[in-house]
Amino acid sequence: MRTPLRAPRRTGALVKAATVALAAVAALTVQAPPAAADDICGRQVGGDILIRYTELGGEGGRLGCPTTDEMPTPDGRGRYNHFAGGSIYWTPETKAHAVWGAVRDKWEAMGWEKSKLGYPVGDELTNADGQGKRQQFEGGTVYWHPTLSNGAHPVWGEIGKLWGRYGWEGGSFGYPTSDEERSDAIDGFIQGFSTNQTVLWWSRGFPVEHPNLSVCTGECVGYKAVTNTEWVQKTEVGHSLVDGGTDVSVIPTEAGFEDADRNYDALWDQAFKKVPYPKGLTDAQGSSLYTQLACHARYSYEIFGGHTSGDSWDLEGYRRDVSWDFGMNPVTALVHQCNW
Repeated sequence: MRTPLRAPRRTGALVKAATVALAAVAALTVQAPPAAADDICGRQVGGDILIRYTELGGEGGRLGCPTTDEMPTPDGRGRYNHFAGGSIYWTPETKAHAVWGAVRDKWEAMGWEKSKLGYPVGDELTNADGQGKRQQFEGGTVYWHPTLSNGAHPVWGEIGKLWGRYGWEGGSFGYPTSDEERSDAIDGFIQGFSTNQTVLWWSRGFPVEHPNLSVCTGECVGYKAVTNTEWVQKTEVGHSLVDGGTDVSVIPTEAGFEDADRNYDALWDQAFKKVPYPKGLTDAQGSSLYTQLACHARYSYEIFGGHTSGDSWDLEGYRRDVSWDFGMNPVTALVHQCNW
């Protein structure tokens, strides 16, 4: 007599499988615990922020005790802690960086990470002069000097690029003394610098305030300064971002209209006494500029309450073909009148 076949015992295996499945589901619905944080001065500081805080000396460093727990930033992108002496901000892309002093005050006034600056991408650095400070953010760099900058100011965009070409804070323009500000006069933006020069950017040509920079038929960046020398009242320089051309506009004094043809070298020096000579010009273009300026000074006669060559002496830096013989010859001058 055969013993009938019996189904294997599976109760224990089913229970085990069900238990494993339930544990897996539970694991999917429970978030991982937050990274370990240290209790410092009664506040929680953790992760990369804690590492950077420790590197900067912890409680005994410039930051001192934390005044908040580690918190998520409003945009959900990063995290931060405020401390008695500053803040540390972190994102996965920018890492953890401390912000303090006048730079932090400026960043806070602009709206923290929600401002045009975004998050810090580096720590505060000391400039080559040993006194000024700078800190780079995603959208620009904030500069500060105890006596030269009139507070902390960000520099960015095309104005920042031009400023950098001329040597940053150690160059021709010095430290920024204002934020970038909207100017209806040029339908663009201006920013002041510590050498009493103004850097300008506009997106459309021939702004009301600068109609003589003929190269600026489109987006343009430039600079200007009040010179107030014997023969030159003001000099303006425009650089086209469309084709790379450069123009210079020299506004002479009354004495300049009358006497500047006595010494062309001295006139040239006065024209560029307070503004830097434009970068990127060839020797031929520079020679052409000199000839154009001399022509204006030589043939700018007073007529009908004005002057034959206008109230400003406009020098077209993109021209290479204004020779001395052509520009200064009295016969050809009757035709071109120092305007090319």
